[in-house]
Amino acid sequence: MHFPVPAVLTEFLIMAILESDDSYGYEICQTIKLIANIKESALYPILKKLEQNDFLTTYSQEYQGRMRKYYSLTQLGHEELVRLKDDWDTYTATINGIIEGSVRHDKN
Repeated sequence: MHFPVPAVLTEFLIMAILESDDSYGYEICQTIKLIANIKESALYPILKKLEQNDFLTTYSQEYQGRMRKYYSLTQLGHEELVRLKDDWDTYTATINGIIEGSVRHDKN
């Protein structure tokens, strides 16, 4: 099942993908497509935004006779990813609590 993925979650997923290894746009897109319907054309503006915010850096490397653009997480990107993971843990714990019935809004 695919749920709509807002841009902020796509940013989080991109940084999580790049946490352990550099990657290129198509590979990042294919990984995100495991959970969401995203087009490459929608992904590249998000990658550009992350680069402009100094969360990512890029470099080119030859692959099968042509240059491929790779994305790498910067130190600032790693720090932002830690913050996003903490936020995600809180968010998913609350969602799971609602689903399981242990979290409800206090009516008082």
